[in-house]
Amino acid sequence: MDNQLGHRLKNKMKQSPAFLMLVVSFASFTVYTCMYGFRKPYTAGVYEQWTFLGLSYKVCLVIAQVVGYMISKFIGIRIISTMDVKYRIQGIFSCIALAWFSLFLFGIIPAPYNIICMFLNGLPLGMVFGMVFSFLEGRRTTEIMGAVLVSSFIFASGLAKSIGKWLLLNFNIHDFWMPFIAGAFFVIPVLISLWFLHHTPLPDREDIKKRSERKPMTQKDRSAFFMQFGYLLLPIVISYTLFTIVRDFSEDFANELWIETGYKENAGIFFQTSSVVAVFVLIVIGSFFTIKSNRQAFLYTHLLVIAGLIITLAATLLYNGQQLNPLQWMVCSTTGLYLAYLPFNCLYFERMISTYAIKGNVGFVMYLADAFGYLGTVFVLLLKEFIQVRLSWVTFFSMLFIGVSIIGILLILFTLRGHVSLMKAYKYYS
Repeated sequence: MDNQLGHRLKNKMKQSPAFLMLVVSFASFTVYTCMYGFRKPYTAGVYEQWTFLGLSYKVCLVIAQVVGYMISKFIGIRIISTMDVKYRIQGIFSCIALAWFSLFLFGIIPAPYNIICMFLNGLPLGMVFGMVFSFLEGRRTTEIMGAVLVSSFIFASGLAKSIGKWLLLNFNIHDFWMPFIAGAFFVIPVLISLWFLHHTPLPDREDIKKRSERKPMTQKDRSAFFMQFGYLLLPIVISYTLFTIVRDFSEDFANELWIETGYKENAGIFFQTSSVVAVFVLIVIGSFFTIKSNRQAFLYTHLLVIAGLIITLAATLLYNGQQLNPLQWMVCSTTGLYLAYLPFNCLYFERMISTYAIKGNVGFVMYLADAFGYLGTVFVLLLKEFIQVRLSWVTFFSMLFIGVSIIGILLILFTLRGHVSLMKAYKYYS
């Protein structure tokens, strides 16, 4: 019965691109939303009664998880770019199951030894995005499906933290058991959505014609990519590293920021703000589907990133000038931040590969940028804890938003100019 139902579903998606887009968008969004349910609920806790080596216990937990996540990204540079399609579902399921088991260990192992459990939690989860996105890339509707998928970054983080804080405020649950219990809310949805992804057909001939065929990359392919685009990839990696640092701090320490600005008892503040941002960003990024020219869409993506950074910069300056309240500041600044950050996860590299007809896939270059992004997050976490211990979260976020926005604008402008010159020289007009 299951095989027959799956076969009918797959045939229906082959016959109707619109149906395929709806099913795959829903399934990928749900899978990644559920992944956050095993990754982020612990950040709703404060863990004030514990310390480790003189450090805030929560900072230790965040560092441990991010280090695991970072190592996963470096490993994924090779694994995701070479993975065969038949191993994707098995890989996603295994990674999430291992992450949930690590949260069980986090509950039963006493502090400070359970810090290692957060490292084990991050280690498999860093692989999930690449495996999920591989179902979406190389299609005529990749922008729409990708926009739906990456909007889960915003929506899911707020949802996971809201569930975590709701459990802490309304039930007598220990801080260390809260993440495992919160993860239980996501088990059934992730299994259902993985079943749908399992029956996703490969890109058809028209997809390949419009976006180029996506294949596993050999060592020779990766080396050739670096030889051709390395000098333009470097500023992108630096920019993405900065955006990842700010994005991670916005997620992991949002609770501390809201407490500092007067929203201590509001468990729904994470979900309320993230939902507004997610809908707006989804519409903007998804609209790139209407741009048929890969070259134009790729160049316009640079302008979208710059526009997002300008919004973040302006909102922070207005807040510091007391023209915006904390809620308005965070909604506007995070909207701008995600307009700059998310295109690299679903739009930028997708259109770059299509524009230059690169032999390969999005996973390789995306994981390359991601790996250094999380390396930067670990560095700044340690920097704040050891050097700027007395800096308030409001001041710290203001400095991050302003500094990253200015540097990011300059780097993206440099890259935009470089790609325009390259396209003119080699006459890339796809």
